[in-house]
Amino acid sequence: MLYLASRSPRRRELLLQLGVDHAVLEVDVPEQRAADESPERYVSRVAHDKARAGLATLRERDGAVVLGSDTEVVLDDEVFGKPADAGQAGAMLRRLSGRTHRVISAVWALSATQERHALCVSRVRFARLEEEAIARYVASGEPFGKAGAYAIQGRGAAWVEHLDGSYSGVMGLPLFETARLLREFGLDPLSPA
Repeated sequence: MLYLASRSPRRRELLLQLGVDHAVLEVDVPEQRAADESPERYVSRVAHDKARAGLATLRERDGAVVLGSDTEVVLDDEVFGKPADAGQAGAMLRRLSGRTHRVISAVWALSATQERHALCVSRVRFARLEEEAIARYVASGEPFGKAGAYAIQGRGAAWVEHLDGSYSGVMGLPLFETARLLREFGLDPLSPA
């Protein structure tokens, strides 16, 4: 049985695209980057912590596979998490305006006997953003709960001049990498249920 250790509705939707039956485990894992931690290491560690926390909640682990994932926006080695308020969302978008940033997504798959992971790094170039457009977008509420204060699958897509990498990875769960991990655990997303 596959379990997704995530509160994210986007990850749930993306995993459904692979056609693999799964259940959701809601986990609460601290997301605090250590001073000496690279963005890639940080994102990978948080994803691993989520998967491990999910596996720990299961009474029956035989045959269980737990996926944990984390996605962060990185500009100039600074990790942009989810904005706490409108001021922070606007500040993030102003900094992303007219620039290329990285979106790092990590996925860990854990069972009682093995662990595997994948890292996906995408580059996203934003158009120059007008202050009025930023204000309207923030007022829409879409930036909240999203790393970097935007949703590529929503209105934020209008600002993406170029994407080099994984669209689903920017959304929060890189499907190519996830499908490959699932196959390594004997769960083939392309096989009929």
